[in-house]
Amino acid sequence: MSTVVQTAQSAVHQSESLLAGILIQLAIIVAAGRLGGELAARFGQARVVGEMLVGILLGPTLFGALAPELFRIVFTDVPSAPMMILSQIGLILLMFEIGMEFDFSLLAHNHHKRATTYVSILGIILPFALGLIFGYYAAPVLAPGINQVGCALFVATAFSITALPTLGRILMEFRLTRAPIGVVAISAAAINDVVGWLILMVVSALAISSFSFGSFSLRLVALAIYGVVCWYLVRPQLRRLIGLETRRSPGLSSNLLASTLVLLFVSALTTYLIGIFAIFGGFMLGLLVHDQREFTEQWADKVGRFVQVLLLPVFFTYTGLRTNVGSLTTAGDWLWCVALIGVATLGKFGGGYIAGRLAGTDHVSAKILGLLMNTRGLMELIVLNIGLDMGFISQKLFTMLVLMALVSNVMTTPGLKRWLPKLGDRYRTAEDKGATTHQPTG
Repeated sequence: MSTVVQTAQSAVHQSESLLAGILIQLAIIVAAGRLGGELAARFGQARVVGEMLVGILLGPTLFGALAPELFRIVFTDVPSAPMMILSQIGLILLMFEIGMEFDFSLLAHNHHKRATTYVSILGIILPFALGLIFGYYAAPVLAPGINQVGCALFVATAFSITALPTLGRILMEFRLTRAPIGVVAISAAAINDVVGWLILMVVSALAISSFSFGSFSLRLVALAIYGVVCWYLVRPQLRRLIGLETRRSPGLSSNLLASTLVLLFVSALTTYLIGIFAIFGGFMLGLLVHDQREFTEQWADKVGRFVQVLLLPVFFTYTGLRTNVGSLTTAGDWLWCVALIGVATLGKFGGGYIAGRLAGTDHVSAKILGLLMNTRGLMELIVLNIGLDMGFISQKLFTMLVLMALVSNVMTTPGLKRWLPKLGDRYRTAEDKGATTHQPTG
């Protein structure tokens, strides 16, 4: 009997020790995330830049290098599974919110259609092509032993995606959401986002199928059936549920919250079973309710803030723990890193600039379009983590791509501050004309 009691006590002690370790990590992560966001805002950068940077600094790049023993106690000695699960749940909830906030009306905007079409097409094709070439020839050096085609596909996907949430935040900070250039940029980025996620789903399914056409085809068919069922069967019922619960209890009731969470987790589980990542299920369910404005606003207020303050910093830190700038040990590594950042920037910035010029915009406006399309952030990190988890991106290449995402974000705000004033009143809406350029506060 005493042995049973001792075993139970030992299990309780282990659970309490694990809980203590996780609580320490969460306290550090939440505090550091808020501090990073505030500092970024003070320096005129988007908050996501500070949150990304803090995540990297909490990893082996700085914390692990300066205080290896303390880093080991805080992060290494505590099992990583709980934090990984928290970060994945946070991503599922975040992708649901991103899907909810997607504005389909942007895709059918009658004004500036030519520029939007050109920017969205070249904003995908050029970076994807450059990423495919770069990834294929860099793989033997930066990712030896990894499938060359798989590596190239993930690098190409990472090069292609524009971070729609980050871009939207920047446009709001500069009061460009209704300005012509802002409408073109956000519309093109929205199209890029949808195409980018489709590319990622296809690439993931192809990679999971070990590049077997038969297995890949089955996954695509399953994915298509899932999409049809969601849109034509689940969507009407979900809208009916939201309407019914809203009439019974205005706002986001407990019943509606619970029902939505159940559907969200089932959708995420379904995409996982299909053979692609669970986060795509979150995004799809969000798309189904994008036009339920009262519901989406209540969700963003009551659930979104919790995700932004706790679960999103956990994801940034989890990414930071996998990013070690110290792994770039040679001059050759840093040359490859600079080349990668250069090619990625050339693809996105160049695609936006060329498209703008082809659509008839002036030189400065085309540069601003290229700069906005080059904005990367959370979306990029999601792609990179998927590639690393699947074994198609090496640790060294992962670090380089994370740095690329960070640098591209840092470039955006200073570039806008420099080039927007050169447009004079052309970038402002009617109500903004006569006002000074708004500087971002975060």
